[in-house]
Amino acid sequence: MFLKHNTLHMKHYTRNTNGLEQVLQVVRKMEKFDVVIVGAGPSGVMAGIKAGERGKRVCIIEKNEQICKKLFLTGHGRCNLTNLADLNTFLLKYRNGDFLRNSFSQFFNTDLIEFFEENGLKLKLERGNRVFPETDRASDVVSILDKLLKKNKVELLFKSSVKDILKTEKYFEVVISKGKIFSEKVVLACGGKSFPQTGSTGDGYRFAKKFGHTIISPKPALCGVVIKENFVKKWQGVKLKNVLIKVVTKDKKIEEEFGEVLFTHYGISGPVILNLSGDISEQIKKMELFLIINFKPFLTVEQLDNRLQREFKENSNKDLKNIFKDLLPNRLIEEFLRYSGINGEKKGNQVMKEEREKIVKNLQNFRLTILDVSGFKDSMVTRGGVDVKEINPKTMESKIMPGLFLAGEIIDVDGKTGGYNLQFAFTTGYVAGVHL
Repeated sequence: MFLKHNTLHMKHYTRNTNGLEQVLQVVRKMEKFDVVIVGAGPSGVMAGIKAGERGKRVCIIEKNEQICKKLFLTGHGRCNLTNLADLNTFLLKYRNGDFLRNSFSQFFNTDLIEFFEENGLKLKLERGNRVFPETDRASDVVSILDKLLKKNKVELLFKSSVKDILKTEKYFEVVISKGKIFSEKVVLACGGKSFPQTGSTGDGYRFAKKFGHTIISPKPALCGVVIKENFVKKWQGVKLKNVLIKVVTKDKKIEEEFGEVLFTHYGISGPVILNLSGDISEQIKKMELFLIINFKPFLTVEQLDNRLQREFKENSNKDLKNIFKDLLPNRLIEEFLRYSGINGEKKGNQVMKEEREKIVKNLQNFRLTILDVSGFKDSMVTRGGVDVKEINPKTMESKIMPGLFLAGEIIDVDGKTGGYNLQFAFTTGYVAGVHL
């Protein structure tokens, strides 16, 4: 929906609109480049800018009609560029985060901020140390990147899909629908499988695997979770703040997060759920998983029980469903009481000790059954991809195929919400660009 809403902004940054004629011109000339980059997302564009600054002749091949199509979706269109957390906090926000330690020593959050501010983009800091454009427009970020590509004479081939990549003794041959483009080095920056409507269809995995790389099975991450219990659909649109969510099996905890959730037509979403979804993706096919909601995480069992006793005593002649208006959002009360097996018409002074104990338990351990995650169509990032053990963390060059570089979401690294994934993309693109 947001993608459609921003179509007008996107068109402004589409260059060389006659993509077919442009491709034909390049192919007819049998042009040879120093670098061919597959994918014009944040990592590919940054790699192109940095390589261009160093005098390299660069060509970026992009299947869409403009650069950074997926960037328009980040931060609900406001583009959460990075986060001002310290390095150690940053690394803990990723799966395989330690792989990024050397890259972040070369280009980190303050460097990214300086990069954009020096090029005319004013930024602002919001809660959680998140950094956004002052204008709240992702299109302004794209405008800066587009300007820098032009400045550094980076060739862009839009509406072009890479069919194959071949390696000869001297060059890489990048096969597109109308012929071949030749290059000394290739960067795979074509993303993962998340938001396939933006062009991320997993093509890069095929090319990387062809050159001998191990592909960790791609799974959706930063997405919603599908819940089995039908009554949750009645809660669609209800937002809960300051709740503790646990993902558990029958006998152990997998992970937990504190913060905000949002009920949806299929189950549950919101920042906390997005951050837990990658772990759920990895485990859901192996075992039965449950979501535990603690509505009152700041209270002990004893404190919560004392509060209920006080509420019931002070409102002894009120219906339980009305007393609960001070405990839960109104739309949750009916189903919560039904779930607890307690009649909402019962008066406060009629609640038995066993019923009160059941209410306490369910307020802090409300169990829902997880069916699945909402899938790649809704996932912001991909968990899985090219094994980090096979990539030089200092340069982003393949350890298996010299001259092949990898950047961004194609790599088996994924972060939590808050600007971490864009920083990862820009950083790995930067590091690849300066070592091409």
